[in-house]
Amino acid sequence: MRIPYVANPPEASSPAEADIIKRIQARRAPRPLQSLDLALLHSPPFADGWNSFMGAVRTKTSLAADLRELAICRVAVCNKAWYEWKHHAPLAVEAGVSEAGLEAIKAEGDLRGAQQPAALNDKQWAVLVYTDQMTRNVQVADETFAQLKDLFNDKEVVEITGTIAAYNCVSRFLVALDVGERNGTGPDDVTAH
Repeated sequence: MRIPYVANPPEASSPAEADIIKRIQARRAPRPLQSLDLALLHSPPFADGWNSFMGAVRTKTSLAADLRELAICRVAVCNKAWYEWKHHAPLAVEAGVSEAGLEAIKAEGDLRGAQQPAALNDKQWAVLVYTDQMTRNVQVADETFAQLKDLFNDKEVVEITGTIAAYNCVSRFLVALDVGERNGTGPDDVTAH
């Protein structure tokens, strides 16, 4: 980590900060605060907004868990955000993404024009390619968007797009500050830090 983590448990300098810490702890429960939280809590108001936003992305959309976690994992691969990968690859498997599917998510390079692997269904593949293009290029090819739109309604397209955008934000924060000391480790190094 490029800056020190805040103390754990965090020390609040006001009742408002204490409330922020409680909200973050409640969202993480029953798990303890994570390295990401201990980095964000250098700015409690920022951490509070992050907690609220990411809580909505993670738990208040209509997306199937396999699609959400697949998108998050592809963002992690594209941005080399291995802390993010370490936390979300097991959630993808738990949501039904096979080990062969995880290997497809870890594929190097741009997926545009790539062959759909048998391990991913049409919806998973469309989300993976869309995630890849949004993350690598920001702009998405018309044919990629058309494929996504053929498989998902407008609400789902907004939620998929928002999830990808949100986790691009997360990955950039994680990598820039080396939260969890994961930079340079890769997706196959799952040792805890």
